[in-house]
Amino acid sequence: MKATYREDFLKAGALAGQVRAYGKSLIQAGASYNAVIQAVRNKIDELGAIPAFPPQIALNDVAAHYLPQPGQDIIFSNEVIKLDVGICYNGAIGDCAVTVDLSGKYQNIVDAAEAGLLAAENMVKVGVPIREIGKAIEETITSFGLSPVRNLCGHGLGFFKVHTPPLIPNYHDNSKGVIQPGMTIAIEPFATNGKGMIYEEGEPTLFSIISSRSPSTEIGKQVLAKIQPFKALPFCLHDVVDEHTPLMLAKQGIHDLLQAGAIIGYPPLVEKAHGMVAQAENSILIDKQGKVFVTTRV
Repeated sequence: MKATYREDFLKAGALAGQVRAYGKSLIQAGASYNAVIQAVRNKIDELGAIPAFPPQIALNDVAAHYLPQPGQDIIFSNEVIKLDVGICYNGAIGDCAVTVDLSGKYQNIVDAAEAGLLAAENMVKVGVPIREIGKAIEETITSFGLSPVRNLCGHGLGFFKVHTPPLIPNYHDNSKGVIQPGMTIAIEPFATNGKGMIYEEGEPTLFSIISSRSPSTEIGKQVLAKIQPFKALPFCLHDVVDEHTPLMLAKQGIHDLLQAGAIIGYPPLVEKAHGMVAQAENSILIDKQGKVFVTTRV
């Protein structure tokens, strides 16, 4: 681990919080999904960082892992919109999310997710059982008459890694882990008026490399060469499509890589009862002295 990791993690969080605020300001009725995402990508580049994962927006009952297919767009009108942003700065990660209710009907779900996040942040200190953080999230969200999404959770953040141990549950799960000095984590409550469970549905547009296996097909090898610079960081189908690799060939190459076990895909995550879902997320550093920093809270 780099000696400057602590400072880089603080910087990555600050940049991610700045980008989240910028992206949130662009979300309004009549705005284009693709235009907002491109503006977010441009802002990340302008700040001298790279995406820790493709910035994305999930709508209504879709909790996460959603991007339109390349060439498609969505014009916002009255959706519940979740913007998920990750920054990678010198290998350190800032991961954060925010929800905007354009419908005017579901602000209580947004408020529940944000309140759950704040309750969890206030629990974080060395020696606290992680299950107690989940309990705080669950009790806060249920106090709104809503449910946390139980099969989504927060997670550790590592060097060039968006998801590492420990898992940070959104309910009291009886886990045995405790907060320790040196941890870098993301706390990520999801609140819903549905059942509080999600399932995978649809065709993935988000992927990550999981092995060094090479596909046997030429197009698979070409796509593999394109995605290797991402290393352990997730990428999207849009990163593969260009004038030399049209969508049909890009999809074939992705298919061949999936078949070879070189990559894994992440389909959209849909609430089981199709309830509305709100997400709130911040990244946290517990330094070696036990001091707690919410790095993405601007």
